[in-house]
Amino acid sequence: MSTDRKVAVVTGASRGAGRGIAHALGEKGFRVYVTGRTLNEGDADLPGTIGASAQAVTDAGGEGIPVRVDHSDPEQIAALFEQVKRESGRLDVLVNNAAALHDDLIKPGPFWEKSIDLVDILDVGLISNYRACWHAAPMMVEQGRGLIVFTSSPGSVCYMHGAAYGAQKAGVDKFAADMGVDFRDTGVAAVSLWMGMLVTERSRRSAEEKPEQYGQLLQVAETPEFNGKVIHAIYEDPAVAEMNGQTFYTAELAMKYGITDEGGKQPMSWRSQLGDPRIPHPAIIA
Repeated sequence: MSTDRKVAVVTGASRGAGRGIAHALGEKGFRVYVTGRTLNEGDADLPGTIGASAQAVTDAGGEGIPVRVDHSDPEQIAALFEQVKRESGRLDVLVNNAAALHDDLIKPGPFWEKSIDLVDILDVGLISNYRACWHAAPMMVEQGRGLIVFTSSPGSVCYMHGAAYGAQKAGVDKFAADMGVDFRDTGVAAVSLWMGMLVTERSRRSAEEKPEQYGQLLQVAETPEFNGKVIHAIYEDPAVAEMNGQTFYTAELAMKYGITDEGGKQPMSWRSQLGDPRIPHPAIIA
């Protein structure tokens, strides 16, 4: 199954951001390994399967390969990258998107009144991302080029959905910053991307349940495919090394690259409302 296509791994791609990002990379001709836990419709409380996502990649002109991975299991993560190396012999883009999102995430109230299981996002969403990068990095460094992306949000610096969500987003931004130090002069770059409100199965359900809170936001939301197009533009940017280790709003990068969303819409940056990405201090203590 070796390939001349560029190769991507998009985690947590049964639905939502991961599915759309995988689809956008498929439009660019990538072979995309689509990971997630959902094999059959009805297995999860939201629609979407890894098979359907992989088929969408193929239908878009790429090659979608579904791989069932429980990202809480280190052995399954290791097996995924062993499969990629065995079948493709390369890895160009890793999009770390898998995260455990509990239904209590958008429930009002302080963290102690919500399910303690919200903390699972630090397992599937932080620890699992680190493990994926650990397996991906040697392949990318050996080939002298690669891009690692963390899907994040302004919840890294402002209060958004509570302490567990915020810690996970701050954590992946820090991963990008510190991994970026290690990637200097290797040809590999790590970046974290602050996506806006997304049009996904979950956000549509939230808008139906709480139209007063989420209905209007959905009108200005981004499609996941929009973010996938931005990721591809970063990968193709000759100056990508200058972006290594940084966190960006995808909406701002889209304006830089001349990328628009469906219908020619230009999604807004939430910087003035939600804050600036942290700028890492240049000190390095090895």
